[in-house]
Amino acid sequence: MHLLVIEDEVKLGDYLRKGLVESGFNVDLSRDGSEGLGMALTGNYDAIVLDVMLPGIDGFKILEAIRKSSSIPVLMLTARDDVVDRVKGLESGADDYLAKPFAFSELQARIRALLRRGTLQETTRYALADLQLDLTTRKATRGSKRLELTAKEFALLSLLLRRQGQILPRAILADQVWGMNFDSETNVVEVAVRRLRMKIDDPFDVKLLHTVRGMGYVLELRDADSA
Repeated sequence: MHLLVIEDEVKLGDYLRKGLVESGFNVDLSRDGSEGLGMALTGNYDAIVLDVMLPGIDGFKILEAIRKSSSIPVLMLTARDDVVDRVKGLESGADDYLAKPFAFSELQARIRALLRRGTLQETTRYALADLQLDLTTRKATRGSKRLELTAKEFALLSLLLRRQGQILPRAILADQVWGMNFDSETNVVEVAVRRLRMKIDDPFDVKLLHTVRGMGYVLELRDADSA
């Protein structure tokens, strides 16, 4: 599931992206109201976490603009806990309202509830051949074997499975899984892919995780002749 987080507090924004990615979501982060509005209107998102106090355009105006063309679930996230503000947010079309400070577990539960509530149903299970991953139980298997994955390996595998068949550059993996800009001097992505491959491919005859030289990595089932 693809989320957009619009939050200008640097530490909180990074914390939310990191936690949500490790929970199996694909997350884009904006720290500016104007930029966030543009991303909300042009991106293909399943839900939006929206702060109220933002530079550029505030959250209420962003919400009003979104509601002119979309019914995407929106969770308002703000330091304002005044009843008037909560009512304004809900009357403007917010689906839920969570005041800071908050527990991350509650935020995650509210997001999942919003995704289940609407016409869009959250996909929590992904599969390719005999490889399966369940976001709810945090369980990954290949055939009858349970795969013991670290949090980063689980996040990496879920991203590859959600976008199976697509070549994902190292920069995308670095951003979505580690929340960092890709640095050509670091081999963190290569090391993580190698360790993941040892668990999901090495013990099995059919290989699913492939390196596309000079481009990135792709998770797909290939014919024996092209593997």
